[in-house]
Amino acid sequence: MFKKNYNPENQPKAWIFLLPALLVIVVFSIYPLFRSLFLSFQKGSLINLSFAGIDNYKQVLSDPYFYKAMGNTALFAFTVVPIALIISLLISWIIFEKVKHKSFFETIFFMPYVTSTIAIGIVFRYFFNGSYGIINYILGFFGIPAVNWLDNVNMSMTTLIIFGIWTSLAFNIIILLAGFRNIDPEHFKIAKMFGASNWEIFRRITFPELIPTITFLLLVNVISSFKVYTQVYALFGGQAGLAKSAITAVYYIYDKFHIAGRPGVAMAATVILFLVILVITFIQNKIMKKVGE
Repeated sequence: MFKKNYNPENQPKAWIFLLPALLVIVVFSIYPLFRSLFLSFQKGSLINLSFAGIDNYKQVLSDPYFYKAMGNTALFAFTVVPIALIISLLISWIIFEKVKHKSFFETIFFMPYVTSTIAIGIVFRYFFNGSYGIINYILGFFGIPAVNWLDNVNMSMTTLIIFGIWTSLAFNIIILLAGFRNIDPEHFKIAKMFGASNWEIFRRITFPELIPTITFLLLVNVISSFKVYTQVYALFGGQAGLAKSAITAVYYIYDKFHIAGRPGVAMAATVILFLVILVITFIQNKIMKKVGE
């Protein structure tokens, strides 16, 4: 009698275990995506929708605040991501190479990641306060005049970028430390036997081995940066800075949906943002693959 070979990939029972996860993905990821696409072609309130064609897209693409929001978002992403990654790489390398009690410092650096961004934003509002903030207090020691970090149109994005860099460090450091641990220590021993300097070891061994980890962090951080909203809300007390000087793409969507009451326009902006992130992610993956080769 012919006996069928066991293949775990063809077991119907496997779908029973996958079903809960699939339901969560469909309900909270796939359905909202298609719902957003549907709403982007509607006008009116959520309880009284009617077909609007591409009018919502025309309104978004003709709105100067949308271009300002996208410009601020791009500035935030392409400034915060590389600076935070370089600082994180330096800190994680120092911890991995020079510090004995690594687990203690990992815990310290990971704490901000599990702390509410709103709570951290409230603390940073005190730090950046123009009258009694600790930042201006420190600058005063060096004879630098006090800076109006929060209520100055020209300083809003600078303040947001500084805050964004700080909030990005925790996750980056933990992932990079994991990447350092995955490098075979025999590589370092052999390199030191042949008299390689620390810089040569980092350039020829450590950095190439970290390319997959860095690629992952770039991908995740760029996507997260283009969806920045909580940092803006927390840092500027629910606003987008003075005269919307720190408005970002997601804050623009929030403003149109909840404040202006125009869900169709908000969803049109959401679809455009989704396509922008998709294109940037695709280009980034192509570039990192060439770098890895």
